[in-house]
Amino acid sequence: IGAANNLLAAMLDNHIFQGNALQIDSRRITWKRAVDMNDRQLRYITNGLGGRVNGVPREDGFDITVASEVMAILCLSKDIDDLKARLGRIIVGYTREESPVTAAQLKAEGAMAALLKDALKPNLVQTLEGTPAFVHGGPFANIAHGCNSITATRMALKLGEYAVTEAGFGADLGAEKFIDIKCRMAGLTPSAAVIVATVRALKHHGGVAKADLGNENLDALERGLPNLLQHVENVTAVFGLPTVVAINRFPTDTEAELRLIEDRCRELSVNVALSEVWGKGGEGGKALAEEVVRLCEQPNKFSYTYDLELGIEEKLVAICKRVYRADGVSLVGDAIKQAKQLEKLGFGNLPI
Repeated sequence: IGAANNLLAAMLDNHIFQGNALQIDSRRITWKRAVDMNDRQLRYITNGLGGRVNGVPREDGFDITVASEVMAILCLSKDIDDLKARLGRIIVGYTREESPVTAAQLKAEGAMAALLKDALKPNLVQTLEGTPAFVHGGPFANIAHGCNSITATRMALKLGEYAVTEAGFGADLGAEKFIDIKCRMAGLTPSAAVIVATVRALKHHGGVAKADLGNENLDALERGLPNLLQHVENVTAVFGLPTVVAINRFPTDTEAELRLIEDRCRELSVNVALSEVWGKGGEGGKALAEEVVRLCEQPNKFSYTYDLELGIEEKLVAICKRVYRADGVSLVGDAIKQAKQLEKLGFGNLPI
């Protein structure tokens, strides 16, 4: 991923150095380099220094590799041809007339795809109990879509009766992107959803200090439960999926605390199952697995958060109001211009 990302960056700067036939505005380059390390010193840099033979000086920067657009593209591509086409559509910057410049115009997509031809293949591993699993891709969940590759998910669906996949984190950020981006692009329809929670986290939401999370505190748990219940409502009411709440049990959890969570979830017609796989292996997840199997046989009303035909601002409003429960959305500063520009470039009908 990093090599393909930086190959494009090198070809971009070399194009400018060799005469800049595409008339790229060096002040409006959007493509950054990537490094597989969280190094804040490299977020904003100036490069191309050292005289004429060392390039054209300009402002630049590094992203962490998982935040690269190449990572997101790899995970959304169905095959090598689709990968190459998507790489070619990457916008690296704009001309002085504000027209977009793509990787295809730099003739970079073929070499980038060659670097990624093996990375496109899912990695098969296994659990301690011999259950097969694919580990493939990792787009940054708070700026990209945060899901494993479409290729790995489709392969898992072909090879097993049930495929379990993670959807980023949270039923707002993670599930929304999984459904509105990945499922939409791959034509996937989930059968059921599992929301994972812990008693400790819910008490922390309720104001308990980290050092005191091991003590029973039903009042704090009650204060923290609205967080979980809104996630549950997002999945059942917004996305229309049968849902179970999995409690990742800690030794300090009390029966009263577990019962309180179960009672509140049942008020939303959602069951709770304990998960103790960390200590008991597969046996500790049997109750959860049985509930998931039961839910997969139930009818569901799967739906997206928004229609693709809506404009960018309308999609933002739908996400913020339906998933995050905001009163509305106000675009300010450059966001107004950027939304209009993206729609003018033909990107208005894409998921966001």
